[in-house]
Amino acid sequence: MSRNGPLALIFHTIFVIVMVAPILVVCLVAFTPEGFLSLPTNGFSLRWFRAIANYPEFVHAFWVSLGLGALSSLVALLFAVPAALAIARYRFRGRDALAALFLSPLMIPHVVLGIAFLRFFTSAGLGGSFAALIIAHVIIVFPFALRLTLAAATGMDLSVEMAAVSLGAGGWTLFRRVTLPLILPGVISGWALAFIQSFDDLTMTVFLAAPGTETLPVRMFLYIQDNIDPLVTSVSACVIAITMTALILLDRFYGLDRVLAGKGDTGR
Repeated sequence: MSRNGPLALIFHTIFVIVMVAPILVVCLVAFTPEGFLSLPTNGFSLRWFRAIANYPEFVHAFWVSLGLGALSSLVALLFAVPAALAIARYRFRGRDALAALFLSPLMIPHVVLGIAFLRFFTSAGLGGSFAALIIAHVIIVFPFALRLTLAAATGMDLSVEMAAVSLGAGGWTLFRRVTLPLILPGVISGWALAFIQSFDDLTMTVFLAAPGTETLPVRMFLYIQDNIDPLVTSVSACVIAITMTALILLDRFYGLDRVLAGKGDTGR
């Protein structure tokens, strides 16, 4: 096995520092005792973490984002799995055009999508509703779920399914006992990527969110328009901590290698 040379190690180190530095800065500023954004700080304080309790709008927005992300990514997967299996297995007229249509939201700026969705849902009488947010988020996260599920379905060994059919497995049994376990890493990683995209979206959601359906990014964006205190950094630090905890638990009970690469740890 070849080893990375000194130049490659230096490049990787710089890359990691550039990626991690903004996160560390946000977390450090969140512990400042000052009433303004400052770094370095004169000591550490939990003042701005306690201040979150005085703004229940952030807590409500977090649960809205969590529910919206989980539901929209789940609905997207319900469409992505059969679409991926059809595109990966069959050759039919319009197959490439259909795949391009499914992936087209990736090529449209979210500002354009936000304005278009706002006009459409307002005309349909759904403006500002949670249903409108779900529909819009399903559309924008569907390509992410489809791409990873399609990659898993394309690399699937069809001989395993043929063996199951020869042993008398029906359609539903075949999918549940053979096909789904084979593409499960792609399905899980597709759901995770779709959830992250939905949870983090601001550019499109800001056009559709109403006072009762504000997501966390929208609430944070509206807050920093009128305030310059470190409260938003403390909220961001909490989200980072929750994300890291979720990744640790996922790696502990399932394995990030299986999610990201589709392979389990042979030592387990």
